[in-house]
Amino acid sequence: MNDNVLLIGAGGHASVLLEMLNMQNFNVLGYVSPLPADNKELFESLEWFKNDNDIFQFDKSKTKLLNGVGSMPWNSRRSDLYRRYRGLGYEFLTLISTESSVSIYASLEEGVQIMRGAIIQTGVSVGCNSIVNTGAIIDHNSRIGRDNHVAPGVTISGEVTSKENVHFGTGSSVIQSISIGENVVVGAGASITKDLERNTIFYPARGFRKAIKLE
Repeated sequence: MNDNVLLIGAGGHASVLLEMLNMQNFNVLGYVSPLPADNKELFESLEWFKNDNDIFQFDKSKTKLLNGVGSMPWNSRRSDLYRRYRGLGYEFLTLISTESSVSIYASLEEGVQIMRGAIIQTGVSVGCNSIVNTGAIIDHNSRIGRDNHVAPGVTISGEVTSKENVHFGTGSSVIQSISIGENVVVGAGASITKDLERNTIFYPARGFRKAIKLE
């Protein structure tokens, strides 16, 4: 690889992306963050740009951006950054871990990030600026919308459809042929067996804790 890449962000998600970039021999020009990097050892050799507007000094025809801002439910920072700089003509890198499995018959839009251990089966499409995180599985013919986050350990069965800005919490699962509307949060560990309407949060069954008195 010889693509010039500028990383946006310096937190945990950005750290994982940077390691992937290094493993694939991308030319990383630096990182953009108002705060210093969490992993100083990993970032120490990179130039630090402290303001989003510093991006403008890079030639959009020669530099790709990588969105290292983590995805949190109903926090628009990540999607706002993508829309702003994409609208100004910058291209975002689609990054696929060498330790993932992505079908040659899957479709990944611009800015998608596929993390270690993820499995993307045939016929799947993933919308722009979405993350398929560590160990997540998306089965055949599912359509994942833009600005989605499929968190670690999620299982999405075949022919599932999600709209824009859906957050699948860690370890959640979705049975086949389910439809999920936009701006939905699927709670960690939840099992989705019915369609979900837009602008909703689905919690898994609540656990409980009971103190035990030992003799």
